[in-house]
Amino acid sequence: MISRTLVKMIEEHAEQITQGLLKDIQTNPKTKSYQQFSVEEMYTRAYTVYKNLGDWLIDKKGAEAQKRYLDLGRRRFEEKIPVSHVIFALVLTKNHLLKYIKMFGLVDTAIELHRELELFNLVTEFFDNAIYYTVRGYEEKSGVKQ
Repeated sequence: MISRTLVKMIEEHAEQITQGLLKDIQTNPKTKSYQQFSVEEMYTRAYTVYKNLGDWLIDKKGAEAQKRYLDLGRRRFEEKIPVSHVIFALVLTKNHLLKYIKMFGLVDTAIELHRELELFNLVTEFFDNAIYYTVRGYEEKSGVKQ
């Protein structure tokens, strides 16, 4: 079982992680099209991911996350955001989270190290699925046959 302490730490520090992510998204040329959104809108979107991650990882609410990312792909298509920018924004979201876990995981025992590695794997799997469903939603809206 993953460390609830680490998940709680992520949720409690969602604000800090989100702030770092926003700076990166706003300045990275691979996410340039996101500059059309207000800081408040981008903040809300990113914060929601980090704040709800525990529910998705621990409680395995896969159907909810799947629907969320299908909808995200559809919205990004409608907003005319290039799919490459959408995917890179998700990659940045994952990377900021993993960097945070690595820096502040506070692993003192072998058991906690194991739980941290399990959390890394679950986060990676979650974002891999998020990318897949985002692209599916994007393709669905664009008319690409699946």
